[in-house]
Amino acid sequence: MKKTKFYNESARKWVLIDAKNKILGRLATRVAKILQGKNKSIYSPNFLCGDYVVVINAKYIRVTGEKLKEKIYDKYSGYPGGRKEITLERLMQKNPVKALYLAVKGMLPKTTLGKRMLRCLKIYPEDKHPHCAQSPVKIEV
Repeated sequence: MKKTKFYNESARKWVLIDAKNKILGRLATRVAKILQGKNKSIYSPNFLCGDYVVVINAKYIRVTGEKLKEKIYDKYSGYPGGRKEITLERLMQKNPVKALYLAVKGMLPKTTLGKRMLRCLKIYPEDKHPHCAQSPVKIEV
């Protein structure tokens, strides 16, 4: 007799998170849990049950220690000499949204389901966003 319940549908809501003066890693873990749906009682790892997340004020995210100067993001084109490095400080000046995006992306599963979860994440550098029609619920993380 099977007692485990499997859910294959859930109501997905919109969540608004203000990232002003929040620490990057701690905010990213909470956002990743909401995207995966681990904060719900109907969580199942094999289907998309997480909520849509809108993060505002990503420009004002803080980091602890010397990470601004020491943390390095790199990408490699595949060609000899094609490796490019950028520090977190420079990345925050150039594109403040990308630091939070990469942090959350690293915490999600590396599968097609993880890619679909990442599409539910919307990050904006200031407090204006175009998702007012979805009436997102503001939560404190």
